[in-house]
Amino acid sequence: YAVFHEQKWTTQYSCPVTEWILIIGRAISIRGLAQENGTISENVVRSAFAATEEGFLTLVRRTHFIKPLIAAVGSCCLVGVIWRGTLYVANLGDSRAVIGRLGRSNKIVAEPLTRDHNASMEEVRHELISRHPDDSQIVVLKHGVWRIKGIIQVSRTIGDAYLKRREFALDPSITRFRLSEPLRRPVLTAEPSIYTRALHPQDKFIIFASDGLWEHLTNQQAVEIVQSNPRRGIAKRLVRTALKQAARKREMRYDDLKKVEKGVRRFFHDDITVVVVYIDHGLLQQRDASLPELSVRGFVDSVGPSRFSGVTAIS
Repeated sequence: YAVFHEQKWTTQYSCPVTEWILIIGRAISIRGLAQENGTISENVVRSAFAATEEGFLTLVRRTHFIKPLIAAVGSCCLVGVIWRGTLYVANLGDSRAVIGRLGRSNKIVAEPLTRDHNASMEEVRHELISRHPDDSQIVVLKHGVWRIKGIIQVSRTIGDAYLKRREFALDPSITRFRLSEPLRRPVLTAEPSIYTRALHPQDKFIIFASDGLWEHLTNQQAVEIVQSNPRRGIAKRLVRTALKQAARKREMRYDDLKKVEKGVRRFFHDDITVVVVYIDHGLLQQRDASLPELSVRGFVDSVGPSRFSGVTAIS
């Protein structure tokens, strides 16, 4: 299961990074690496991320002379893999995975599985400063928002090649991506944070979502919505609830927000992609089981068996 969140302000100049990453990711799949290694492990997941990053940078290298702004295209990446009763979650950027589990008194409790790689987080700023002690501009407060080099909020991505390798430096005349000085070392990384967790009978479902959802819903609010509503269309319900909150903050009606044109919506709310995975513990005990039911709301809204049926041994 995966959520990608590309930076929309770059795609208007070049190409939809998610399409390219999905193409590369299919060629360099976790499944394929698992077959080579005979298992899933943190190293297998890490290798898949590294191969996807290198594949995208190879694409940039081949095309940036024709489309130089492809070097400014990047995406957050959140991936979850269930293998033999263990959940692996790997994250770049500020998308988030949250598990809903039954706590005391049989009440649903939210447990975050990831941490946000965003300069708004003090620990992320400290991490950047410690890696770049000689760069006073590594994190800059700009219009009330912390940004890396005054440009980008997330510290880990696929792509954004101009912030990783000098060979992809952009023309300084492109003010939006102008660096105050030439790149001395990478300021972003594609090294994912990986979280491994055994699944227990109390674990009921996992929410994978881009930061647009979490801007308007707390972890606990999200799991309570999933727990208290039917499975069908649950991802869409989460998106709709977040958008209603966004409309309320703007002191406008939800129906009016829906009428806002796509090119203008970013001023009202961020893009939102949600995947909800329900955990069937009976299936986890079977070998050669299909993947559990999931609900996705992003480019499409669908409920049913996962299309990612390539993992043929879940036990």
